[in-house]
Amino acid sequence: MALDQSFVGRSYPPTAPYEVGREKIREFAEAIGDANPVYFDPEAAKAFDHPDVIAPPTFVFALTFKAAGRQVIEDPQLGLDYSRVVHGDQRFVYTRPVRAGDRLTVTSTIDSIKSLAGNDVLSVRGEVHDEAGEHVVTAHTTLVARAAEAQGAPAAARDDAQAAKEDT
Repeated sequence: MALDQSFVGRSYPPTAPYEVGREKIREFAEAIGDANPVYFDPEAAKAFDHPDVIAPPTFVFALTFKAAGRQVIEDPQLGLDYSRVVHGDQRFVYTRPVRAGDRLTVTSTIDSIKSLAGNDVLSVRGEVHDEAGEHVVTAHTTLVARAAEAQGAPAAARDDAQAAKEDT
């Protein structure tokens, strides 16, 4: 069942503040294998005019996806079947880096809902602001809810069968 187009433009309330810690930044940088000293050493960060260590650009995904998950994905009125969802795309537009000590909130908005070949494609924008209300980053997330399987056949097999019929 296609998602309701009337949800396009719906915004959800800001999340509770998330305090960014040096240790979380360090753990994330280590996990992705990025040894840039501005992620680990406050003095290295200060040499680049940052007040403290900064987070790798993709660090904010943990906050924005959590916000989208709790608000958008779990919205019972939207009716998204998360068991069929795959992550389609992610991009970030920064005003400034995320820094240790930031207290960040995320406001999620559904930017678009499209139906393509029976799949629902949902684009969600997460606006991240600091404690002073200043914009830090906008995260754009695309989720694809795969079409339900018909009569137990995998979607790819159905598509291949349909394409074969159309070729004859």
